[in-house]
Amino acid sequence: MRLPNLLSSRRGRLLAFFLLYTTEGVPLGFAATAVASQLRRMGVGPAEIGAFVAAFYLPWAFKWAYGPMVDVFRSARWGHRRAWILGTQAVMAATILALLAVPLPQGLALFTAILLVHNSFAAMQDVAIDALAVGTLADDERGLANGLMFAGASLGQALGGAGVLFLAGPLGFDAGYLLVAGAILSVTAFVVVPMREVESPGGLAPGGGWRAAGAEMQRFAERAFAAFLGSRAAFAGLFFALLPAGAMSLSLALQSSLAVELGMTNEGVAALSLASTLASGVAMVIGGLIGDRLGRRRSLALYVLLMSLPVLYMGWILHQAGYQMPRAPGGAPMPELITHLRIATVAFAVAMGLMYGVRSAVFMDITDARVAATQFTAYMAMMNLAIATSATWQGAAVEALGYPATLLIDALLGPLCLLFLPAMKAAAVAAGGTATVEARARWSARVLALGCLAFVAWWLQHDAGGRFTSLVNTLFTVFFVATALFLLAASLLQAMGPGARAVCRGLALAVLLLYARRFIGAEGDSLLRVSAQALVVAVPAVAAVAMLAISQRPWPGLQALLASPPPVPAGASGPAPAAGHGSGEG
Repeated sequence: MRLPNLLSSRRGRLLAFFLLYTTEGVPLGFAATAVASQLRRMGVGPAEIGAFVAAFYLPWAFKWAYGPMVDVFRSARWGHRRAWILGTQAVMAATILALLAVPLPQGLALFTAILLVHNSFAAMQDVAIDALAVGTLADDERGLANGLMFAGASLGQALGGAGVLFLAGPLGFDAGYLLVAGAILSVTAFVVVPMREVESPGGLAPGGGWRAAGAEMQRFAERAFAAFLGSRAAFAGLFFALLPAGAMSLSLALQSSLAVELGMTNEGVAALSLASTLASGVAMVIGGLIGDRLGRRRSLALYVLLMSLPVLYMGWILHQAGYQMPRAPGGAPMPELITHLRIATVAFAVAMGLMYGVRSAVFMDITDARVAATQFTAYMAMMNLAIATSATWQGAAVEALGYPATLLIDALLGPLCLLFLPAMKAAAVAAGGTATVEARARWSARVLALGCLAFVAWWLQHDAGGRFTSLVNTLFTVFFVATALFLLAASLLQAMGPGARAVCRGLALAVLLLYARRFIGAEGDSLLRVSAQALVVAVPAVAAVAMLAISQRPWPGLQALLASPPPVPAGASGPAPAAGHGSGEG
């Protein structure tokens, strides 16, 4: 029997994109819920679990880089986007199956590395699916299709998280790997293989692929940088995107770790995950409807504040019960605290769903229509970076400060993003004068330079084994990512000679590689360790000097982009719905 080409009919297209997005949600639910809770049962600490969950989200922060490759490289035999979907899903299934051979918890580093590869291909698949949707869906299908894609991602999360945990009882946890890989391969076999894509016009001359992709990535970086600085609203949105959009602790690894410590069974964690996912999905629709009627910014502010209430409630309950620091799993269940955790988690899921239902619309309001795909995609990438950062610092904070203090900090830190919301007005999107835009660039460079110098001062006197070392390191990592991107933008948009341009780009790479500082041992005087320590001091010091020099120079390339922004090709890494409601932006 020949399987139907779902792209040939309206119902088929809607079903196809629903199922394709399900394959994105399954691995997310598996890693963030099933694996995270299993690691805690094995005695892995909250800090390591937080870093593990953060690593799962990092590739989505760089999804924009895959867009040019998907647009540029095409296969005449397998179809343009179809070929990418086939290839990425095959790698996704293979990497999940490879995890079966990795022992936990002793192989956690390798396990995390394999999942990083998996999620890099998942992000690539997401770009290809979105591009296929842009070229396939009719105008009157796109609204419903996007809603179904959200629903598919939610269903996938439920299968990968709750479904795997339900299976773990009768079949063992290893059955979960087979479920996740089987779900992906089923969609590949029954949806993607029989799919027949209508080819879009265009193409490349032989041998020009990588050069064309690189040029498109460069154009993306230039446009994104100009778009963020081009208006007061866009500049405020940059900081809003980099900060957590409300408290996040009850949707990340902290909640899974606490559930295991309190004595919840796999079935209990699965039921809670399923209930919170369904509650969040319903709340998304309601949040969007309310936002359209009462005003999106006003509604978003209310939803972000509501997200802090369940977090404060759970922190107070734990404080009253004397439950401060993490405890080894396997003790007697604490049914009263479990009940409070269920209440707090579902309430949080509702508030978070309301927030997700309107936040993307607020960013659409402040996006310059001339560079819409570029700017909006970059905002989504930064939100994923904020999620990864939150997962990292919360895991470290639980081990350093305990659960109540971490929940309190999260509840207070989450609403800080609202400081930038008043400036995010649709009416303020028009680009300011050249002097205003350059002033934003110069002040940004100076702030980042000060951050690099502050790191040097802290690193020279910090205690490598201190309770707050991991927390401070997480903060500086955000500074380093921003500094690296700024150095790259300066090499593209400032008037520099080839040598200076190469230095800026090399320095940008060196600043990114500072992430490896966490692997430098705390003891010993080997030549390798001493050299690594010297580099950790030298690189940010040199970057600070470079940033201060950049802050004094004009930006002719920035002026030219603002005067006449080039058009953005359709399908070039455009925005996608959230891969996980409350867990990430797809």
